[in-house]
Amino acid sequence: MPTTPAPDPGAHPGSAMLIDAHQHVWDRSRARYDWLGPQHGEIDRTTTEDEVLPQLRRCGVDAVVLVQAADNAEDTALMLATAAEHPVVAGVVAWVPLDDPAATEAALPALVADPLVVGIRTLVHERADPDFLRRPEVGESLSLVAAAGLSYDVVAVLPRHLEHVPWLAERHPDLRLVVDHLGTPPIGRQDAEPWWGLVARAAEFPQVLAKVSGLYPGDDPTAWSTEAVRPFVERALQVFGAERLMYGGDWPVSVRAGGYERVWAGLQPLFAALSPAESAALLGGTAIRCYGLDPARLAAAASC
Repeated sequence: MPTTPAPDPGAHPGSAMLIDAHQHVWDRSRARYDWLGPQHGEIDRTTTEDEVLPQLRRCGVDAVVLVQAADNAEDTALMLATAAEHPVVAGVVAWVPLDDPAATEAALPALVADPLVVGIRTLVHERADPDFLRRPEVGESLSLVAAAGLSYDVVAVLPRHLEHVPWLAERHPDLRLVVDHLGTPPIGRQDAEPWWGLVARAAEFPQVLAKVSGLYPGDDPTAWSTEAVRPFVERALQVFGAERLMYGGDWPVSVRAGGYERVWAGLQPLFAALSPAESAALLGGTAIRCYGLDPARLAAAASC
């Protein structure tokens, strides 16, 4: 795996608070993870906040946002239980059944009543239908999510998924859309299209944001380097601006890409090139604003 010199992993110049806006936990004894299996190697097991906490601290991370990893309510319950035990968790991106508007409407009040719940996500890339997000019933549910004041994280693995983002933004102007992992740019490939153009089109809509996270090839997560990632992060900065980007460590998926600290160190030279204001936004401010993270919870996270 390529190595990249990096500054002190705990340094995050220009940011008053370092927030990892994309982290997971999972436990097969508490929820079903149909996508998880032996093909995922060393992450094919229970993962807990206790395991990653020392790494977060060494990298200077103050707080994290837990993001759903299964399309079921049990996974949301696990994240909320984890948050109850760990003040470092400042927010939870939960799940609702978007293909069932009545069930979505029934589930949202309890989620909205919990100040830790800041957004919704579904594993659209695991659906047989690549146009799942264009279904009328899903659109009805997304309108409910927007009315509830929650954001929606879009898992854009295929170019078709990224094409959905401006389509959704046009139809749901009040819905904050967060493109996970920069919409899966073609790292290590010769041709940057169609991602190059699609991400610019998505960024035309001011309610669309994106995460600088999970930037490694799916077929070989070790086949990345700072220089391989650089043009895609620079493109994201060009079209979104730092004020609409947020950092995510993508743990424990990032274990397969070298581990939390390796990924953080690999991104450091890119973050070091930012101005203090840009750094403050990308490394914390955008996540606070986008997800509406509770100040009291952030204070508790910073003090633990």
